[in-house]
Amino acid sequence: MSNSPDTAAPAETVPFGFEDVDRTQKAGLVRNVFDRSARRYDLMNDLMSLGVHRAWKDMVMTRANPQPGERLLDVAGGTGDLARSFLTKADRAGRRRNDPRRAEAIVLDINEQMLRAGIKRGVEASQSGRIEWVTGNAEYLPLKDHSFDCVTISTGIRNVTDRAAALKDMRRVLKPGGRFLCLEFSRPTTRAWENLYDAWSFNVMPELGEHVAKDRASYQYLVESIRRFPDQESFATELRDAGFSQVGYTNFSGGIAALHTGWA
Repeated sequence: MSNSPDTAAPAETVPFGFEDVDRTQKAGLVRNVFDRSARRYDLMNDLMSLGVHRAWKDMVMTRANPQPGERLLDVAGGTGDLARSFLTKADRAGRRRNDPRRAEAIVLDINEQMLRAGIKRGVEASQSGRIEWVTGNAEYLPLKDHSFDCVTISTGIRNVTDRAAALKDMRRVLKPGGRFLCLEFSRPTTRAWENLYDAWSFNVMPELGEHVAKDRASYQYLVESIRRFPDQESFATELRDAGFSQVGYTNFSGGIAALHTGWA
């Protein structure tokens, strides 16, 4: 199988792992994947990344630079890691400047099971009532124009059926000057590192899924979907096409993941 993204697929089909499926089926297939994996999602992320995903997310929030009174939309936000971190860092900034305004966040995900897992985890007392959990599709956000200071999406954009539509809609809900941050698995920057990463992901990750989450198929899909996602430069072009300015990216862990950024 080729590791390059399939840019020549007919309009009526889209990638789902290494398969091409009818575009009307992908959202349901992705929903089934996360229905099955929601219960062990956070544990599996720790195991598959050896805990490094937490450092990646912390770097995302450092770049997001949350401020008192701001509103965050975390798309495909799952169990709400980024939203909790956003509020924590905004509150710290507020205490430093004696600014009492409270940041707020919406966690939006197409998968209700993921949101329920996040709600079950709970939040700190200081964050009570400040995170809203919304079931919704990234391509058709049920939210007003220009209503958020920051939009994030972490390891979720590759699961979207129509990336162009989703990126444009995330751009739509940002306030002028608002910032967009997308963390996604990407291309290792050296051949040796790519070979090592392939060995780990194709051989270890599905095995972890089978033995820990009792679900090999979902983690096989995860590995394959990463290989079908565009490389760093190609995805940066997609951000520019969606209307973002000052587009850039930063590689994490030798390109295993990349943080893509842009401004409204």
